[in-house]
Amino acid sequence: MIESWQEPYAEGKVLLIDKTLTWTSFDAVKKIRILTRISKIGHAGTLDPLATGLLIICTGKFTKKINEYMAREKEYTGSFTLGATTPTYDRETEPTDFKPFDHLSNVEIQAATKQFTGDILQIPPIHSAIKIDGKPAYVMARKGHDVKMEPRKVTISIF
Repeated sequence: MIESWQEPYAEGKVLLIDKTLTWTSFDAVKKIRILTRISKIGHAGTLDPLATGLLIICTGKFTKKINEYMAREKEYTGSFTLGATTPTYDRETEPTDFKPFDHLSNVEIQAATKQFTGDILQIPPIHSAIKIDGKPAYVMARKGHDVKMEPRKVTISIF
């Protein structure tokens, strides 16, 4: 029996969650299931546990709209350390292998970004939440397994 306060969630809602660092996307779904006592809940795109940001969660009948949300254009913002790399391409490891970059102008840096815009084939990092054989790539990578990521066509625009 659904209580009156649960009805809107059973009918369908879209919840915009600022996913916490270290939570998996499923952790967020699980918390919403516990709070609402509704089992039909899903998310529109997995975020790595070390990623923060918008996680779209759908409840009830709105779970049928998840693919629509996943197909939409997305906007990402962030910051990076220029002149260094990390083995995991994320915040899990500290930047290393620093190179000088003070000889580069802003114009040169902006011009260099053009090669990463438009329709490109992008190889996702092995420390991503993309599933391989039903397991997130980051889980296998962190266990030291050899992870092969296939390139994906993406469109990158700069505004």
